[in-house]
Amino acid sequence: MDSNSLSYSLDFIACSGRILNIEQRTALQTSMLILKKSYNFKRVMFWGKLLGIKQDYFIAQGRSEDELKNRTYLYSFNCMDWLLLPAVTETMIEEVTKTAKGHFIGDPSYVYEQNLYFPIETEEEAEINVTRVSEENRLAVTIQQIDEEVSVVPRGAFIRTPLGLVHVNRSFEGLSESEARKLDNFLHFREPKRANTLYLERMGDWCPAIDFLDVLSDDIPKGSWSLQFECASRVCVLRSLLWFGLTFYHVPNTPQHGYIYIGNGLKNRDLPFML
Repeated sequence: MDSNSLSYSLDFIACSGRILNIEQRTALQTSMLILKKSYNFKRVMFWGKLLGIKQDYFIAQGRSEDELKNRTYLYSFNCMDWLLLPAVTETMIEEVTKTAKGHFIGDPSYVYEQNLYFPIETEEEAEINVTRVSEENRLAVTIQQIDEEVSVVPRGAFIRTPLGLVHVNRSFEGLSESEARKLDNFLHFREPKRANTLYLERMGDWCPAIDFLDVLSDDIPKGSWSLQFECASRVCVLRSLLWFGLTFYHVPNTPQHGYIYIGNGLKNRDLPFML
């Protein structure tokens, strides 16, 4: 959610139970202005809140000239003091996948350990490989995974320039109510991973400047999104069933849209058996 519209954006998803108290809202509005100036971000987004056993992580996202690349993530416990998260690497993803399990503790210095036992011929020659990963690294990997798999924008909200940069589409006036009722008009806000052949066949008004992202309706398994109209049918709300806690909203016929994640950071791996 854009920090400039955070106050009323949170009200649109309040019916989902994703709320912040007045103290947290006030602190975020103030501290994000400071973040934007201190780190020279073009825009600052409130990404969400990741629930921990001891403390909760509040997450902010800084964006540069290209909205799709070079994103910076920061976390805070009090919505005022922010710390940078490390850049995610392939090695980090592999270590977190193997080692970190269960709920977040709420302590970035907490270390997860996994002992791997490799028997050879004799017990004396057996090797024990210990893998360690900090919760701070796990936090960075989890945020990237959620953004890669379930971040959402409406079709036409962003454009790709001839230079390849992705910018906010200033002429975007929102989806119509009938368009907002179709998953075809909602896209993953990440680098495209699938060929949009089937999507292009369905869309008669295809435009390469705005149709460069993957479509939600092509997600596997089918049925991993819940689309509803709430607030007296004035707001379109999308919820992910793969990552419980991800909520997206869009007000039809207006450019207002955004998403937020408030959850425990655990992926719903049972989804294929629930559909």
